[in-house]
Formats: sequence, structure tokens, C-alpha cells
Amino acid sequence: MAEEQTEEKAWKSSFTEDGVTYAASLFWQPLLNEDAPMPEIKDASENILEGADLYVVRKGKSSQFGLAASTQGFSRGLPSAAIALISSLGNVTSFLGVFKVDTGWWYICFRNDVILSDGDTLFVNESDAKDQFVSMLAVPDWDVLFAPEEWQIDDTKPADLSLLKKGLHVKLEKIVTSSDTMMLAVIIACFAVIAWFGYSTVRDMFFQKPPEPVITPIQQEAPKPLPPEPKPWENVDNPVDVLRNCYLATQKVVELVSPGWILEGVTCDAKTGLVTSWRRQLGRLSVMEQALDVSGVNFSSRVISEDGETVMVTLPIGNVSTLNSPPEYTPFDLNNTINDLNQALSIKISLEQKSWVSPRGTTYNLAVFKLSAPTGPLEWVDLLTRFSGLSVKTVTYDKNAGIWNYEGEIYEL
Repeated sequence: MAEEQTEEKAWKSSFTEDGVTYAASLFWQPLLNEDAPMPEIKDASENILEGADLYVVRKGKSSQFGLAASTQGFSRGLPSAAIALISSLGNVTSFLGVFKVDTGWWYICFRNDVILSDGDTLFVNESDAKDQFVSMLAVPDWDVLFAPEEWQIDDTKPADLSLLKKGLHVKLEKIVTSSDTMMLAVIIACFAVIAWFGYSTVRDMFFQKPPEPVITPIQQEAPKPLPPEPKPWENVDNPVDVLRNCYLATQKVVELVSPGWILEGVTCDAKTGLVTSWRRQLGRLSVMEQALDVSGVNFSSRVISEDGETVMVTLPIGNVSTLNSPPEYTPFDLNNTINDLNQALSIKISLEQKSWVSPRGTTYNLAVFKLSAPTGPLEWVDLLTRFSGLSVKTVTYDKNAGIWNYEGEIYEL
């Protein structure tokens, strides 16, 4: 992969450990039919990750497939780092880790026997990997936590890459597309023509020459031009819906009280919904379960730790519409506008410049914004929606501190 291309990206596609090059930063999706995976893989490569031409299948209790595009530096035959690590850990079903590798910091999030869609990312910058790792620590009940020793994070194990050698090495394969099928048909037709010509020549030499067959040349359709590449801001989650729905869902769990149980951090986003947990200080588990049963809240999942000291729940946040929200600011203008808001309102909205490369190689500029305040999401709707090209990625709430945290992205010209 050309060096100038990798420098534009916030992530990379591979790293080398002990002489073996592994593929990372795959886009993972659930696999329903493990015996015949190709229809699902083709559909995802055409409609979800356009341009993907490589895949790998992870078999198991919750089968998945990972997609990659060779235009982004992936190569056929590279083993998946995620599958190697997961298989080496045996029966571990939930772990979180960051491993320092030769090309960056590899972040992996494996939860309830599933690799999250963004849970296999080889970050270029250490701060990106650490921010992603720390944000997921709010979710309880990890079997194992891996982190570099220099981070000095409690309850983590040293990130040992020797585990990769012990796991399965499942390699990236090429997705067979319709164009590949057409090429095979053309080759077969050509061989048929050659065979017919050879047969006709021999027959003419020893027998009376029959009327020459009329061979119709094979007509190949000209390749259809690719449709215009969708812009990432043409289908963003409506920030108004995300803020409102996360606030309403948070109110439901905040109002749910059980004596002796303390509500821990609340995390909410448009894709996963709301995730939170209660930790026991005193009292009994049955009292907490009864409070959940009679709350009237429709939880999508409920997980109780093995020691019965923690109860984690998830709940949907309702429909989030999408909209076309093209950017309006250059990086320079956006930075000045945010600084002016900070000075006028005595708040602190931080910006971090990043870029994203599409499957077709187009680079898009964006800024990651972060905001912490005691005011709830509804108070920020009018302010944040002033910025076209904005999406809200996560909303978190610390009830004990009374602080809301907001993180999202703003696309730039």
C-alpha cells in the first residue's frame, strides 16, 4: 500500500507480528447461513460496504463475515487478526483490548461472542485507540481486558501478541462477482470455438467437407459506468432524533430505583440504543429484578453478572430518521465559529480534525466534537443543529456527577 495513501487515513489495514502479516480493520456483519455464505456476502458488498471485494468467515455460535476492499490495502491470503485472537482465547465470549503493533494501535471489541461492526480497527494514532477503549470501559462484565502496560489502567492484562500464533489463521478470499462469472463464460466459449475449429479441420482432412458452421461471435456488454458515489452526509442520523430519544430513554432508567442498587454510567447511540447497568451496594438481586419487571420499560436485553453484583440492560431508543445534511464550513471557518461559541456561552466544545477515505478512495474532511455539561440533550438541540453536516455519535450520562457528555462529527468542505 502506498505510503502517501496510508498517511491520509486514520486507520490502517494490516500489521506484522513474528513474521506474519495480519489483516485488521475489517467490517464485520452477522452471518445467517454458515453453509452458503456467499449470497449474504455479495449483498453486503453491494449495499453496505460498496467496493468490498474480499471477505473472511468466522464460524462459531454467532457466525460472522468480515469485508474489506483491496483498494484500501487489503490483500487476498492475509489471515484475519481478529479471528486468530478470538480463537486463541478459547471460551472467552467478551473481551476488550488494544495491542500496540508495528503500524499503530490495534483496537478489538468482542462482546457476547460477536465482533462489533467497528470493533476491529487498527488506529494510526494512540489517542484514538485509547479514547475508543476508555469509552467502552463503561460497559461492565468484560471477561478480559488487554491494554498496553504504559497506559496503567486497572484490571487490564498486558497486550500479548504471541496469542495470535495460537489461534486459527483464516485468510481473506476474493468475492466472486458477476463480472468474474462472465469472464469464466467467455473463456469456456473460447475453448468451445477452438475445439470446434480443431474438429472441423480433422474432418476436412479425412472426410468430405461439410458446409461450414456459422459461428456467431460472442457479444460482450460494455461495462456499465458506476453510479455516483454517495456522499457520507447524504444519509446521516438526524441529530434531533438522537438527542431527544436518548434523553427520553435515559429518563426511563434514571427513574428506575431499587434500594441498595446504584445506577452506573449510561451510554446511548442511534445504532445500539441505550446501555446501562446497576451495581449492588446492599440488598438482594431479586429486589432489583422485581424493579425491572414492574418498571414498564421494554428492555431488549438483560444480563446479570456471575456473582449477581451487576445487572446490565439495553433498550431501544425508538426510530431515528435520516437526512441529507451537506457541510457548510471549511476547517478554518468551523474552528473559528466553535471558538466564538465557546467564548460567547462560556462552554468548551473541543474539535479534532480527521479524514475518512471512502471505498472508492475519496477523502472526506471532518471534525470530531466533544462537549461535557450538566445540561441535558434537549438544551443543545438548537445549538448543535445549526451546523449542517453534523451527526451525534454517542450521548453518555453520569448520574452521580450530574454530567452529560456528547460526541459526534461535523463534515467539512
